[in-house]
Amino acid sequence: MTPRFRQLAVPLLTASLLALASACGGGAANNTAGPAAAPGEKVKLTVGLFGDFGFKPLYEEYKKTHPNIEIVESVTQFNDHHNNLVKRLATNAGAGDVEAVEVGYISTFTAQPGKFVDLKQYGLDKRQSDYLDWKWQQGLSKDGQQVLGLGTDVGGLAMCYRKDLFKKAGLPTDRTEVGGLWPTWEQYIETGKKFAAAGVSGTKFVDAPGEIFRAMVNQAPVGLYDAQDQIIVATNPDVKKAWDLSNQLTQNGLTAKLAAFSPPWNTGFAKGSFATIICPAWMTGFIQEQAKDASGKWDIAPVPGGSGNSGGSHLMIPKQSKHPKEAAELIDFLTSKDNQARVFKEEGTFPSIPALYDDPSIQNFTKPFFGDAPIGKIYSAAAKSLKPQHLGPKEADVRTVIGDGLGRVEQGKQTPDQAWAQVLEDVKKIK
Repeated sequence: MTPRFRQLAVPLLTASLLALASACGGGAANNTAGPAAAPGEKVKLTVGLFGDFGFKPLYEEYKKTHPNIEIVESVTQFNDHHNNLVKRLATNAGAGDVEAVEVGYISTFTAQPGKFVDLKQYGLDKRQSDYLDWKWQQGLSKDGQQVLGLGTDVGGLAMCYRKDLFKKAGLPTDRTEVGGLWPTWEQYIETGKKFAAAGVSGTKFVDAPGEIFRAMVNQAPVGLYDAQDQIIVATNPDVKKAWDLSNQLTQNGLTAKLAAFSPPWNTGFAKGSFATIICPAWMTGFIQEQAKDASGKWDIAPVPGGSGNSGGSHLMIPKQSKHPKEAAELIDFLTSKDNQARVFKEEGTFPSIPALYDDPSIQNFTKPFFGDAPIGKIYSAAAKSLKPQHLGPKEADVRTVIGDGLGRVEQGKQTPDQAWAQVLEDVKKIK
């Protein structure tokens, strides 16, 4: 099964799309949720996703008890998926019956409750007790009155590393010892310097600085926005600290200069172009797909600085769906406790239902590809220690501006100070 991937460096919406998103607003849409299908009536549901969510076996199981339901999956690239959804909501046409939304965009869409079905009307508010509280809150309208999306997964963090490359560099390879190398990000950088000094041919310590930055910011009590939805990039010292440390990786020659999810980055897994990578649970499936010949070479250690979250999605129903009742029933099924556990074991995406974290089938789950690393224990511990962070309405756009700045430094186009000054100016333009 092909693992899905989650775009980490979330792309910037174009100005025209931002205008469309604003035009959508939060008011009621012109169309309303349609009636339920008549008993036995054939119903076709379209599910809009970015990448493979591991749902195909679940569809087949669902259709055994719902023979009148046909499910068509529409999969596009992360960028196209979210941009297209903005346009389709603005024009009230073309959206699927079920649409996946990644956490970087969830605030953009929950700010438009009039464009989505309130899942409460189909009884899905009963699912609240299943979820991590902060994950449930992310799927609510801004006023908290409407349930607009149910969570599929969370992206608790760890650090994946190449044991064979660490051995060549004279570094420990045991995952406990490796985690002991970098309890802080400063020590992670120092470990990178030791790796670089060993001169391991054809490889760098890390793929790029962007996801290191994101991980550090995600660990802070407050990120890019305050609770009043004001962008605080210029005034939050944790953001500036993450910027400075991320650029230290570049300045010390520790990055492979491979942008996440670019073709060279994909190839870099197979070639062993980097020895460490930020590793939310869903990344394990992606590594396994891209580095098929590296089984047993990868392992997983704790992430510097504790835990954090990167990625995770919700399933939502646009109001333009002609079969909202059937779509709601499908969402309920796809996000159930049993099915979240199943998708984790097959795809690596970690459940957003905390009752599973101590389940023996999760706790005892390992992956031979990662040297039988206790993946269930690692990501359960990460998920339990997650601290929610407020996400603003243009979270994805702010992250992209910062990511572009880190890229300019990595490409030698600007110094860190020059790039930071431009980042602050560009962030001011995001409204």
